[in-house]
Amino acid sequence: MFQEEGPGWRLVRDSSRSNFPILIGGEGWAFELTEDEGYLLAQVIFELSSQHQKLQDQLMPEETIRLEMERQPWWGCLDGDKDCWSLQVICQHEGSDVLRAIEAQWPAPAAESITQAMRMMWDSLE
Repeated sequence: MFQEEGPGWRLVRDSSRSNFPILIGGEGWAFELTEDEGYLLAQVIFELSSQHQKLQDQLMPEETIRLEMERQPWWGCLDGDKDCWSLQVICQHEGSDVLRAIEAQWPAPAAESITQAMRMMWDSLE
């Protein structure tokens, strides 16, 4: 079992739960994901974080940046500046048998903290 949490975020992976082993939360909310949904969400978040890191040295302190990415079923947005950023994600299973949608948002610095925890979680599985 993997379980981490901090101010404004929470992440749990319990492999004994077969249908929805991943729980992701924020301030006053949480949702459960399948293994595949969790993996795809992590890939979107990691890519946004990586893009921000590559551009970080090019940004002036007063500049803001907004990065968006879509990888079905997820859309993600990193919004911030050189030093801190927030995350918003939306999951919509278009054209599939799954009848649910998810929307979540983490403000700075919770966004950066949950991204680090997701890296630790997925790295521990490899």
